[in-house]
Amino acid sequence: MSTETYRDAWGIPHLRAADARALARAQGRVTAHDRAWQLEVERHRSQGTSAAFLGADALGWDLFARRARLDDTARRCFARLERQDPGTADWVRAYVDGVNEGLAEGAGRAPEFERTGLAPGRWEDWHPLGVWLATHILFAGFPAKLWREEVVRHLGADAVGLFATDGPGTAGSNGWLVDGTRTATGRAVIAGDPHRFIEDPGVYQQIRLSCPEFDVVGFAVPGLPGIAHFGHTGHVAWAITNAMADYQDLYRERLRRTATGGVEALDPDGRWRAAHRHVETVEVAGGNPVEVEVVETARGPVVIGGCDPRADAEAGAGADTATDADAGKAAGAGVVAAVGTGTTAASGVASVGPVSLRYPPRVTEDLGMSALLPLLRAREVADVDRALDLWAEPVNVVQAADTEGGVLHRVAGRVPVRGADNRRRIVPAWEPGHAWEGWHETPYGTVEDGVAVMANQRGPATPLGVEFAPPHRADRIRELLAERPVWSAPDMPAIHMDTHLASAGPLLDHLAALPDGPDGSDGSDGSDVPGGSGGSDRLTPAAAGLRARLLGWDRRMAADSVEAAAFAAVRGAVVRRLAAQPAFAALAAPPAYPDVFRPWLSLTVRIGFALEHLLRAEELYGIDRAGLVREALEEVAGGAFGPWGDSHRLAPWRALDPADPSAADPEPGLAGDHDCVLCTSAVPGITDLSARGPAARYVWDLARREDSLWVVPFGASGVTGSAHHRDQLPLWLRGELVPVVTDWDRLTRDTGHDEDGPGSKPGPHGKPSSDGSDNSDCNDIGGIGDSNDSSDRNDSSDSKDSEENDDER
Repeated sequence: MSTETYRDAWGIPHLRAADARALARAQGRVTAHDRAWQLEVERHRSQGTSAAFLGADALGWDLFARRARLDDTARRCFARLERQDPGTADWVRAYVDGVNEGLAEGAGRAPEFERTGLAPGRWEDWHPLGVWLATHILFAGFPAKLWREEVVRHLGADAVGLFATDGPGTAGSNGWLVDGTRTATGRAVIAGDPHRFIEDPGVYQQIRLSCPEFDVVGFAVPGLPGIAHFGHTGHVAWAITNAMADYQDLYRERLRRTATGGVEALDPDGRWRAAHRHVETVEVAGGNPVEVEVVETARGPVVIGGCDPRADAEAGAGADTATDADAGKAAGAGVVAAVGTGTTAASGVASVGPVSLRYPPRVTEDLGMSALLPLLRAREVADVDRALDLWAEPVNVVQAADTEGGVLHRVAGRVPVRGADNRRRIVPAWEPGHAWEGWHETPYGTVEDGVAVMANQRGPATPLGVEFAPPHRADRIRELLAERPVWSAPDMPAIHMDTHLASAGPLLDHLAALPDGPDGSDGSDGSDVPGGSGGSDRLTPAAAGLRARLLGWDRRMAADSVEAAAFAAVRGAVVRRLAAQPAFAALAAPPAYPDVFRPWLSLTVRIGFALEHLLRAEELYGIDRAGLVREALEEVAGGAFGPWGDSHRLAPWRALDPADPSAADPEPGLAGDHDCVLCTSAVPGITDLSARGPAARYVWDLARREDSLWVVPFGASGVTGSAHHRDQLPLWLRGELVPVVTDWDRLTRDTGHDEDGPGSKPGPHGKPSSDGSDNSDCNDIGGIGDSNDSSDRNDSSDSKDSEENDDER
């Protein structure tokens, strides 16, 4: 049998081949055809060479990728894969062959190559592993340890819990499993949505892979063969969320330069030993090349600081801008290097370093690629379970179910055993007691009352992590599932789209405690909320009216809700006032860390995502929270605002801005918010724009796979302007999903000359529709809650670099 490519009405590729190797080659080829620009961007990011065609905005990431030795780690992991599992290595190689076969043609269809002057390169065997590693290197959020270090330094260890939250760069997903005792068919249903930065093209590729060994539908990650995270074989289905495990460590190093120009590091036994050292040059389009010294100790690569004190001044020259005004912007300005902790001569901003990063694939030379083929071949949950024993990176919570009634709920991935200090902060490399001592057994979860829910909350992964997502999304999903005894696949999208915001409670409690009566009292003295006396000043009539509306609000972040917009505006005003308090002033100007880590160090962002903790704390450094809430309410009451969707708009990440922004499609307004099940994250205090949200949605039906559903934010094609580039966006906005087509007779053979398929656009369930337009309000209107200073929007962590640990919330 020759390899065959079919497409459904949405342009989704369905591939059929004689064997798994030929299928991998076809997958590489069709991905290159549909997503050549995306593939090349991701390959260059894994190698630290993206600034050569994207310019200075990409330099910060490239410097990190070089210093963390991502490409070298991928090479080592592939070499080990060849030794330990040559069959999987050959399968990966076949995918690479397919990419190389299709890349030139695909690049010819993508205008970005001509705009940047980039010529498609040649993929090497290890590049898929490099793409996977670069995508997930920040997944566990090790930069959060930098933030904790600053909090402890300035406020003390007890203050860390005030800011405990999943924060600006942590990702995860919603996922829920309903077993056969709770479904209309008697077979399980798995549903959910991974939350990431919304990228264009999307990070998930809908695809079907069929050969005599297996026939699987699911979401692939462009650049990697197979289907890793979300798949349905017809016999068994699986899905994942971020386990929120901590498996990467930061070590403060003591380095010294030798007489010959080498570098030595002080080890825990008190001896100085040679460290690896070499220099690389990063090319920058439109700028001068930048040299970066790559140093690696016995702990791992040095990713912050270095051995040259002169670099402190270079870092400090730009570090005085490393505040809330630009914390989210991953644009490099030079090499950040420091020796010890102190202040830079150029700016007086504190510097830290050198700091090395220890991460499992660098230690084990294993990225878990040996799990991928067994997953595709799985026919029951026991097969999935065995495959996941081989999983390494990233660490996930997995749910699976099969057609025979089997269910699975477990953690998968590699987490080192080490001291508690390693998990929380930077630890001294020269002190004993911080070494890794083996690997944790991965825990299993349970299915209770026919239901299991995973939404990054504390659960089976609790022993492996430090900070987890608030329980709001998980609790709300359980609440919704409890509303009826029996569920079916078509019922699940309603849960995807739920907009109830449980985290609104603390702020609304503070609003309720404010006095507004003629005598300055509404019957409450404010003693029922922490830090609230309520004050003695009456609210203005406008503020009193707004408060009444908010207290009567249903707490749903609906796109057409004016009250939701008003709440977000008050919330943002409170966040900004808290961030301006003198008690937190030392946290507003973090040390001279590399740009790629700045999203984790933004005070405003941190306060925004931890607001409910800060409002509920019994005492907060003497801050008059009631007074701040009153001021925020008065500020918002004096302005005009419209529905939430006017300001809460999609802000997708693109490697390259549109050639003509004025001619680009305006991005639509959204419902939802950070702690809603419909998790479209605004950044309180910075912007209402949403750069993160559901990067895909799925419903896997174990009774009939063809009754399963899926959707992505944009479309199956990564080619700007093609028919299937943005055709799923209207459905994604409305919460509708595309049916999974498994009947080959309902598919159209693709000869490779026309990826766009049939001319008519189908409706949400495969029915032809004459109107595929987006009916949402797409006017590009500013709104309340947006920062008036465009530079503040960089604080939103809206760069892809802060998202890499953002794979599935």
